[in-house]
Amino acid sequence: MKRRNKIAAALLFAVSLPTVSTLAQNSLRSAYFLEGYTYRHQMNPAFASERNYIGMPVLGNFNVGLQSTVGVSNFLYKLPNGDLTTFLNESVSSGEFLDGLKDRNRLNLDLDMTILSFGFHKWGGFNTFDLSVKSGTRMNLPKDLFEFAKVGMANGNSEYTLEDMGIYSNNYAEIAFGHSRKIMDKLTVGAKIKFLLGIYNADFHVNDMKLTLTDDKWAVSGNGEFSSAGIVDIPTKIKLKDVVDENTGAVVGQKEEEELDFDNIETGDAIGGFGMAFDFGATYQLREDLELSMAVLDLGWISYKNAVQSAMAMEPWEFNGFHDIPFDSDNAAPGMSIEDQIDNMTDDLEDLFQLKVQGKDKHTKALGATLNIGALYTFPYYDKLKFGFLESTRINGQYSWSEGRFSANVAPVKCFDASVSYAISSFGSSFGWVANYHGKGFSLFLGSNHQFFKVTPQFIPVHNANMNISIGINFPFGDIKSL
Repeated sequence: MKRRNKIAAALLFAVSLPTVSTLAQNSLRSAYFLEGYTYRHQMNPAFASERNYIGMPVLGNFNVGLQSTVGVSNFLYKLPNGDLTTFLNESVSSGEFLDGLKDRNRLNLDLDMTILSFGFHKWGGFNTFDLSVKSGTRMNLPKDLFEFAKVGMANGNSEYTLEDMGIYSNNYAEIAFGHSRKIMDKLTVGAKIKFLLGIYNADFHVNDMKLTLTDDKWAVSGNGEFSSAGIVDIPTKIKLKDVVDENTGAVVGQKEEEELDFDNIETGDAIGGFGMAFDFGATYQLREDLELSMAVLDLGWISYKNAVQSAMAMEPWEFNGFHDIPFDSDNAAPGMSIEDQIDNMTDDLEDLFQLKVQGKDKHTKALGATLNIGALYTFPYYDKLKFGFLESTRINGQYSWSEGRFSANVAPVKCFDASVSYAISSFGSSFGWVANYHGKGFSLFLGSNHQFFKVTPQFIPVHNANMNISIGINFPFGDIKSL
């Protein structure tokens, strides 16, 4: 493997260290405007289900999704003989490969599973209870990282800047209580209070790393941080590091450094953090045929008591080639054989990307809020057909995203409604759909925010890796009621 590919592989490995799980708010946004959809209140707490209900444990509301600005087709290419090859093959031009990438290549992986849920009309409004597990991983990989792996040193001198490269993983259980009620003839409001039990949180990012390649030397500089808290317990180990005299370059001693030991990961406390969050929502019937709605979700935080804080050493490092290599390595001076010099370079690279422990401390992380703004128009010639627009924005620092979704929603009979939608988002465009049966005593919904059409034999989307599936079985009871 070329040396630049080794460094690129090390960078990709460093970024993927915290990926131990599959963030919240992976809701079925395609069903936002379906009045028969049981879990509308999770996207806007002002919405009420038409009947009382009890959700089937675990399968009452199950959502899993993947969103990305890249896909398999960006990294695998077909050769003339029909075989597949990677982007590193010389038959794939750098222009062809790099033109398909964004400056910031993003990937989101989400799981949202409702363990127990029920809702009922009482106390002048609609009330909900949910016990859920929410998990999400966010990844940012800059284009320069892939250009470095593909192109390396061009024209004798190349410089690559890796900004905002990182990964974030958040995993927690949520206990939520909600209430919605009509306070004016046209205005309905709702709110939820959520108690959060932190399971695992990891945050790794690299700031302004620079890779400089010239004919004379390689140089790396920058910095990065990693924090970890929760059920994944990463132990530490002590490593001896040479102390070098700045004037003579001679080794004058050794010092101890504490670093993370990823070879011996253990299981920690199942619940490592606690927090709270709030949802607020409202709907307003502006006209008989036009309803407006807005909600702010997940205004909250989780605090962990024993979070490990660490940093990459990232002291400026240079490699200016091998020196004074003897013809006979067996008779070389100590440290001067080609084997010794390669080992020294490898050790330097390992030290460069090792995570040095800075201590354990209380660690508080905001969830990242979601803003939903919707408008629903009833078709004047057939009131069972409605057209909606939903704008969703996730506010979460460098992992923020936004989406605009147009939908057509139809309810031809009382016990069935369906929706088709088209969305444009930070991850490209996608097609969504929902089919929802909600009869008295039994309801079943199946839908997707991001329907995929072409997959590999391993069932991975070929183009942008946008895929999602939502399914739920619930048991409605009582008469249909409205607020």
